[in-house]
Amino acid sequence: MKVILFSMLLVISGLVVAADPFESTYQPRDHETTLIKGASIFDGAGRLWVDSDLLIQGGKVREIGKKLDQKAGLILDASDKWITPGIIDVHSHLGVYPSPAISSTSDGNESTSPNTANVWAEHSVWPQDPQFSLALAGGVTTMQILPGSANLFGGRGVTIKNVPSRTVQGMKFPSAPHGLKMACGENPKRVYGSRKSAPSTRMGNVAGYRAEWLKAVEYRDRWRNYDPEGEKPAPSRDLRMETLVGVLDGEIIVHNHCYRADEMATLIEVSKEFGYKIGTFHHAVESYKIADLLAQEEICSAMWADWWGFKLEAFDGILQNIALVENAGACAIVHSDSARDIQRLNQEASKARSAGIRMGIDISKEDAIGWITLNAAKSLGIEKLTGSLEPGKAADLVIWSHDPFSVYSQAEKVFIDGYLYFDLITGKKPVTDFALEQLVEVGP
Repeated sequence: MKVILFSMLLVISGLVVAADPFESTYQPRDHETTLIKGASIFDGAGRLWVDSDLLIQGGKVREIGKKLDQKAGLILDASDKWITPGIIDVHSHLGVYPSPAISSTSDGNESTSPNTANVWAEHSVWPQDPQFSLALAGGVTTMQILPGSANLFGGRGVTIKNVPSRTVQGMKFPSAPHGLKMACGENPKRVYGSRKSAPSTRMGNVAGYRAEWLKAVEYRDRWRNYDPEGEKPAPSRDLRMETLVGVLDGEIIVHNHCYRADEMATLIEVSKEFGYKIGTFHHAVESYKIADLLAQEEICSAMWADWWGFKLEAFDGILQNIALVENAGACAIVHSDSARDIQRLNQEASKARSAGIRMGIDISKEDAIGWITLNAAKSLGIEKLTGSLEPGKAADLVIWSHDPFSVYSQAEKVFIDGYLYFDLITGKKPVTDFALEQLVEVGP
């Protein structure tokens, strides 16, 4: 259901409120029918196609197969090349912590209240951040940009297509659900405890979640019980509560910053108390300890391959974390949380796979590629649209110079909705105001 309850009620009462006042204006670029021939293709759905062709038509994958006979405006020879779906990063702060990184551009954390569910990351995104094009050169076609982790409820994230645009609305992934950033552990208790206010402990964190969910339930019930034909005035709108009720109604996906296994288990119990679902635990360095529980609850874990130990709650990470989550049948994802790591997520997935193999867990490349493609799409609620190269899905894809699990591999061509946005060979790439390239003629 795209229109939230409050919107419907306000329309009835004579006040028109848009379901999404910041609707996507993204439009795919025109392009020729494209036939890519002779490649090794990881389709993201668990299959490797050897020496196969891929047909792009109308911005979507039309067909994958052997020796496709199709007239196309553009035919690319990809012999000895590899193709994957476009990489999806579920945890990015590009645009809200852009480059140049100075205090005036630092817009990721609204650390003024434990509950800032009213803020939206998209209202901080600077579309001309030059880091977007660097991520594109790493094969990233889609990303979720999140607020920071200072607060219990940090605000809404936004899923974007990694395309050049003058506005963030021009980048917004059409029909992608909103996400709610939540944080547990050290961050909120440190930020607010240092100010001698709640929360200052982990029990204060949990009490804070529960108190706000109670308010959200009450707010939802007030609107449900409101009779627009009666004489009583309509309840006042509360932007924080609107976001939380969106979660309760299953319209907004929870993305929960949480490192420790015990805290993840506690948050699962809180979600059951109030009847909402957690979509993904982010950072999740201890997911391996409760991988069976995460599989049972159908909760994804977005993790690093080998980044932990930088604070005490991140101390008990292991190299095999991602592989163990995968082996338990849970949804494993490799994420970045970094302007640098987003440029090489294929290598991060390769490191995680290698760690699992050394432990004795046999993980195929066909499955591991899903950590940065289809599983990531599932986390964002867009798996029916992108994340795998299947007929009818968006032609978001990367042509790699070598096996994408090789440290030597480079993204040579990157397509989004069938349009070639990046070409390593020709030098085609988006250029921002801070990286303008000018040709200067030098006379004799």
